[in-house]
Amino acid sequence: MTRKLLLTLAIGLTPVFVTTACSAAAPDAPAPAATPKTQAAFNSTEFARFDEPWAMAFLPDGSLLVTEKGGRLQHFDIGTKQKHEISGGPKVAYGGQGGFGDVVLHPAFASNQLVYLSYAEQGSNDTRGAAVARGKLVLDGKGGGTLQDLSVIWRQDAKVSGNGHYGHRIAFGPDGKLWITSSERQKFDPAQDMKSNLGKLIRLNDDGSVPADNPFVSQGGVAAQVWSLGHRNMLGIAFDGSGKLWVHEMGPAGGDELNLITRGENYGYPIVSNGDHYDGRPIPDHSTRPEFAAPKITWNPVISPAGFMIYSGDLFPQWKGSGFIGGLSSQALVRVTFDGENAREAERFDMGARIREVEQGPDGAVWILEDGKDGKLLKLTPKG
Repeated sequence: MTRKLLLTLAIGLTPVFVTTACSAAAPDAPAPAATPKTQAAFNSTEFARFDEPWAMAFLPDGSLLVTEKGGRLQHFDIGTKQKHEISGGPKVAYGGQGGFGDVVLHPAFASNQLVYLSYAEQGSNDTRGAAVARGKLVLDGKGGGTLQDLSVIWRQDAKVSGNGHYGHRIAFGPDGKLWITSSERQKFDPAQDMKSNLGKLIRLNDDGSVPADNPFVSQGGVAAQVWSLGHRNMLGIAFDGSGKLWVHEMGPAGGDELNLITRGENYGYPIVSNGDHYDGRPIPDHSTRPEFAAPKITWNPVISPAGFMIYSGDLFPQWKGSGFIGGLSSQALVRVTFDGENAREAERFDMGARIREVEQGPDGAVWILEDGKDGKLLKLTPKG
């Protein structure tokens, strides 16, 4: 199926809405063409601003941990609207798309206080790579705190030059395993090379060791970490209510993707894509190589996806089971719906700013972080 026909079908089958105002596009993708925008079904309330925020995680008491790309981990009290820096974090390689990344709590955080962090790490000879570390969060009585016994449990292999496509979104699955998106660092071919863990979805035990039931464990080395391969730049990962794993990734020039992840599957990049190279060279569509898994949604024009959560709350009952994706160049909050192993875009909300992160709050509200310096933390609640 051609990209033009895919786009025609997408427009015909789904109510597509997008902002008409675009900021400078992310280096990963050009800004999309303007299309009509939807009426927002929520109120938006600003709670704070952060310096290049990248990710957030709610603590059991309802407060937030927020990563700032430059290297700070902030603890934010929603009630008092006060933020305090957490000390003891990793030293990050800041620049381009690199810096502090994701923050996720261990499933048993209430008893072990373990926090997992991803970030870009400096190597030798002007190289960098993503890393994941874990440490114990110890808060003090003033709202601050420290990370104790921080240790690296995973690294991209090998470290390479450049400042793009780290990925490093992390999540815990229903099986208690740790999942890491390891993007291909703008190097293309490593996504198909099992001697590298670039361009792969990684599955580990919570201590960084390799589960015995991973699909390529018999190959040893970094291949043993791999659950799926052939990925480009994965910036969102979420499990739906039935335990299926969904990952979105930025495509090249056109062709952002939402993929349903299958054990041991190859998703084809850079051999196939529903987008093309930035210099105009074509990449064969997925339909030309059916042995590769094709995306469930392709966006062309792109949305530049960042952040991803699947809603399970009661505050917005009409959204239960929907996925929400932050749009960077599209400056939108994109809602997708699922039907078994299929997905479609349902609507798109104009946010007027690049959206980096989306999370569900304890009360079922939707929280988003704007991208960039002075990025807003916003709480979305139902109108009326």
